[in-house]
Amino acid sequence: MSSSLVLYSYWRSSAAFRVRIALNLKGLPYETRAVHLVRDGGEQHSPDYVALNPQQLVPTLVDGGKVITQSMAIAEYLEDIHPQPALLPVEAADRARVRALAQAVACDIHPLGNLRVLQRTGKQFSADDEQQAIWMRHWITTGFQALEAMLAHSRQTGRYCHGDTPGLADLCLVPQVYNARRWKTPLGDYPTILRIDAACAELDAFQAAMPERQPDAPK
Repeated sequence: MSSSLVLYSYWRSSAAFRVRIALNLKGLPYETRAVHLVRDGGEQHSPDYVALNPQQLVPTLVDGGKVITQSMAIAEYLEDIHPQPALLPVEAADRARVRALAQAVACDIHPLGNLRVLQRTGKQFSADDEQQAIWMRHWITTGFQALEAMLAHSRQTGRYCHGDTPGLADLCLVPQVYNARRWKTPLGDYPTILRIDAACAELDAFQAAMPERQPDAPK
């Protein structure tokens, strides 16, 4: 695919998953360059990639000569340069609500289950796979309890996290639900989250962003 947008991504990265959804929602073509986070000690640590992204994380978006890191910054960058279709509502208070929902996932749930955190628990505390799974389920459950209340108790929640148009909060929610299922987190107490996830799953933009559909996913 010929495109001025290049996304450095890993198929199972939640943060890269968010950006894929954002690009798809906006209908922006992009080239994927895979960065395998495990193989050979992690390709994100290679000198070439470190020069591009000193944090040694994915995703990284390259737009011509511009390099943007951090999934939320990338999503907001795309919103700025391609305002339609919008990922954020118009009113300031509504935009703040959507950002709060998005950050409840991106800042409070996801970082505690990041690959490098899990790797550290194994190296420093000898946590085995089951102990790491318990850790993951704990923080997902804690986060989803709050997120369910934020969504279920607001009249602004519609078919999606905010109204009837998918946006920034949804592109954060869906990858986290995917992770919850991967870690076998019980989800029965979160009917609003599951309803929104199911609504998103009907959209091509979300379907095309799924990890298993990425070019670097295991075949």
